[in-house]
Amino acid sequence: MGKITVLIAILALSLTIKAQTIENSSHSTTGYINSDGTIENSSHSTAGYIRSDGTIENSSHSTIGYIRDDGTIENESHSTVGYVRDDGTIENSSHSTIGYVRDDGTVEDSSHSTIGHANGTKRTWVAVCFFFFHFN
Repeated sequence: MGKITVLIAILALSLTIKAQTIENSSHSTTGYINSDGTIENSSHSTAGYIRSDGTIENSSHSTIGYIRDDGTIENESHSTVGYVRDDGTIENSSHSTIGYVRDDGTVEDSSHSTIGHANGTKRTWVAVCFFFFHFN
């Protein structure tokens, strides 16, 4: 019986490690990004999904957008709504800067004010969480 308990504990720990915490500017947890692309709010309720092919879905599995390999973000009709540049700059469809995702996971608005933190996950996923799901 003890071995099963240890295995369950190890499994639970490995699942916890895979989730990256999304925090607001005060470092309060506002959500999680799981390694499989599931986006959860602070209560661990599913808010949406980022699929391996870049499809962004809401909690009902309806497609609400797409992340392209070049960092282009599109809505459900494939119209461009923004871009995530290699340097972490986030732009709207008019190429105006609306924010930044720094190497250390700090998320800033266009005025360089910190609006949140999400370390250890893809910049595009972080941008989607903050600028599409509004986890700030």
